[in-house]
Amino acid sequence: MRLRILFVGLLAAFACSFAAEAPRGLPKELRPLWNSLTLEEKIGQMIMVYMAPPNFTVTNNFGGILIMKPHLSNMDLFRKNLEKISSRIKVPLLVTIDQEGGTVNRAVNIDRKWEKTPSAKEMRESEPEAIERTAREIGKTLHGAGFNLNLAPTLDPAFDSHGKETFMEHWNRSWNGIENAEKVRAFVKGMRASGIISASKHFPGYDSDKNSDLQMAESDASESKIKEYVKFFRALSPDIPIVMMSSVRYTKISNAPAVFEKKLVKMAHDLDDDIVVLTDDLWGSSLRGWISGPGTPLNDPYPASEFKKVVTAALDAGNDMFIITYPAKAVDIKKFILDRAMNDKAFLARIEKSVVRILKMKLRAGLLSP
Repeated sequence: MRLRILFVGLLAAFACSFAAEAPRGLPKELRPLWNSLTLEEKIGQMIMVYMAPPNFTVTNNFGGILIMKPHLSNMDLFRKNLEKISSRIKVPLLVTIDQEGGTVNRAVNIDRKWEKTPSAKEMRESEPEAIERTAREIGKTLHGAGFNLNLAPTLDPAFDSHGKETFMEHWNRSWNGIENAEKVRAFVKGMRASGIISASKHFPGYDSDKNSDLQMAESDASESKIKEYVKFFRALSPDIPIVMMSSVRYTKISNAPAVFEKKLVKMAHDLDDDIVVLTDDLWGSSLRGWISGPGTPLNDPYPASEFKKVVTAALDAGNDMFIITYPAKAVDIKKFILDRAMNDKAFLARIEKSVVRILKMKLRAGLLSP
């Protein structure tokens, strides 16, 4: 027992010695908050989890929750649960929805007046003023329900490098290219006017006709073509503080899905050093399948050792924030990161940089009081 107490004391001293200095880039107004957070609480900021009972989110200090249609079937209960969380957490949550418009329309579950919302493809044909007006009105509905982050717009090409229609274009989700930057900016501006942050996706541009949620999607676009897609993201980076990585494999660059490829994640960070790079769902079958290898069955339960490889791949690539739609696995992610950070000073510094990006983004979005 005495040895155990000594060991715990040493770990605590070790963590405190790491936290003694504020990390580079942390604004002065965030230092009191930073100093009040434990390492576990800081790491919690890096995780966006499918919404679970309030106690689960509060206890684990997660940085964001992802809301899907089932959560919106009872709006009174949803608002009560959100209030229970918000009243007890130290750092305000990113309350996240995927409201692109068209076939990806969750605003209708909040208010039936949004039975139809224009798709990205339809908005490409509209004037910026009309786009901004529509986005502002939809944003009001989202904000009124408690949301502050929208996983849109999709800055994906309409056609791949061979001229074939992409998956995103087939479902009318694509904003296509940099020629539409002014129209995308109007969409983002309208959302922001109603208190909604935007996240662009799927970096570096979804150049495939396959659904990467269900199978491994590939692109053989050249590196120069990929850089052309990236120009669209760069043009919007001053307006959009979060970028979500693609799960597509860009075979001319890497065998790994983009979200696991350090070179592509670095390209996302190069848009702006403060930009928050977000994964797609780490529980996605295509990502787990790639980690486990071709033809390997995704057994239920999925081995913890295999999921740790998924998380490690996303971490080592340099992502800042991790989406997971399996709540229990969010706790595993936090533990993996915490254990490694407690034993690797260089890794801890890399983690702290991600947390600083997230807190700065929340501050600039008005979620944190200076």
